Amino acid sequence: MNNNVYSATKILPFIENYGRELRMGTDIRRKEKVEKATEFAERMKKVQEKTEAALKKTQEEMKRQVDKGQKEIEERKKRDRVILSTKDLVFKEKLAKKLTK
Repeated sequence: MNNNVYSATKILPFIENYGRELRMGTDIRRKEKVEKATEFAERMKKVQEKTEAALKKTQEEMKRQVDKGQKEIEERKKRDRVILSTKDLVFKEKLAKKLTK
């Protein structure tokens, strides 16, 4: 999972969290260049900003897709009269037919 590109951010989750690629395989003693803490912090901040922007864009796109199929909702106020269906209601006692139709 950490080694697969996330579709919303287009980046590996491991890189987002740790700032480096996930090392897999037998070469665990491979020497890497160690960067300064300030450089690492700046690079991580850029990665997080990029990720946040990508997630926000994806969220807006998902909302737009969901809203496309939504109907306008009629606003109701206190004391408005409405008709309720009792089709799926279960009562302990049998009610008169005229109350459940």
